[in-house]
Amino acid sequence: MNMQKEFGDFQTPLDLAKESVDLIDDLFGRPDRVIEPTSGLGSFLEAASKKWGSSCIYEGYEINREYVVQSNERLSSLGVRIQIQNFFDASWQDILTATPDKRVLVIGNPPWVTNAALGVLGGHNLPDKTNFQRLRGFDAKTGKANFDIAEWILIRLIEALPTTAAIGMLCKTMTARKVLKHFWKTDRGLLSSSIFLLDARSHFNVSVDACLFFALGKRTKERTAVVYSSLSRSNKSFEFGLINGQLVSDIDCYRNYKDIDGSSPYTWRSGIKHDAANVMELTPCDGHYRNGLGEDCYLEPDYLYPLLKSSDLANERTIPRKVVLVTQRKMGDSTDSIQITAPKTWDYLSRHTDLLDARKSSIYSNRPRYSIFGVGHYSFATWKVAISGLYKSFRFVVIPPQNNRPVMLDDTCYFISCSSESEAKLLCSLFNSEPCQKFLKSLIFPDSKRPVTTEILRRISLTAIAQRLGSMDVLSQYICDREVTNEGGRQLCLVMEGKNEYGR
Repeated sequence: MNMQKEFGDFQTPLDLAKESVDLIDDLFGRPDRVIEPTSGLGSFLEAASKKWGSSCIYEGYEINREYVVQSNERLSSLGVRIQIQNFFDASWQDILTATPDKRVLVIGNPPWVTNAALGVLGGHNLPDKTNFQRLRGFDAKTGKANFDIAEWILIRLIEALPTTAAIGMLCKTMTARKVLKHFWKTDRGLLSSSIFLLDARSHFNVSVDACLFFALGKRTKERTAVVYSSLSRSNKSFEFGLINGQLVSDIDCYRNYKDIDGSSPYTWRSGIKHDAANVMELTPCDGHYRNGLGEDCYLEPDYLYPLLKSSDLANERTIPRKVVLVTQRKMGDSTDSIQITAPKTWDYLSRHTDLLDARKSSIYSNRPRYSIFGVGHYSFATWKVAISGLYKSFRFVVIPPQNNRPVMLDDTCYFISCSSESEAKLLCSLFNSEPCQKFLKSLIFPDSKRPVTTEILRRISLTAIAQRLGSMDVLSQYICDREVTNEGGRQLCLVMEGKNEYGR
């Protein structure tokens, strides 16, 4: 197996290690003991020993026997000692607290790979499969349960970190935020938490937002961290943190638009999930269709709907280029009726049973054959307002019907259903207004795998935006005319009618 994939092996260039050590010296001062838990070829220990000399104890731990031999041969004259150790088998509490009277620095570059990636590759350098993120239900079954190995490592190290110690680790910026959120939500915060951005492409030839994550082991009630644009304390960019239990990407910006942080009478939905694009998504071709396998297909129109994907929304394209097979009106519906009402479609699905039955997600287990996910009455709304979840652009788009058919969206998109064109255009204008866009930018971390989420969209208070823009009268007409099923919408209508929740 490729060593880089098996161990998430991105060896740190010595010049980057030296730059990081210089910064940590400025932040923490000279330590008594320097520990690198996943030392690789020992670049950080080498840089540290050249910075602080014989006044420190230097020790490294590494699973790769070859690296241990090479590092000890190269660094033993500098007083560096590296031993073979699988990180996931070590007692870090014992290791880090072995010298309680010493100032300890934990430093390094843990693996840049996810648990799911290692599982697919058949790698064994994995922690026990515990749900340390405390996810529930559907989140625990899907991508939210996936995590960077570095995230697990950092959490374990910080849990064992003495109050007189510090940690400075290279990692993905997203990983650093997740680690901080973990401690901010389950414990008191970490003192002097900082993120120093770096250019991962120039150092590691990878396109990922990366940083040096630094924190002191002492706990604080503060739940904020400062972000710097480089490995220098002079280049402060912004501050992010946890406010009311939720991450905020830019605290100063958020304070100016926090009145928009509320709830919505509209329900945000994700698009259709089918996990079989080659079969379920087709391109119209002169009276027939062509699937992703290159097959020409002649299907009835009954179960075919126009489809827009994230890339379409991000580029504000509203004319679909594909169609999607929608086998159910709501989740759990029997699909047997397709055999009678659309025999060609049923035959097509039957011919691809092996591919459809091979879908790995557990959400298809114990459901009717050819099931899809994320479908309901809302999917068939004639008008929608939608946004891509994958792009750094936060522009919302009005989705009109095509040829009298409602347009479907894939599961990387989010939308709300509207009853008319005028309603969709009004809502879209509110979402694309300057106050809403700045509010979203104060919440969203652009380097996230999916910057826009339903959790963020649900926080947008349309009423607060409308009040800022003087559009309250128009918005109230649409909200009170529609069947609003959630509590926020019911209370809003009562307020507009001059009543309290008891009708008085």
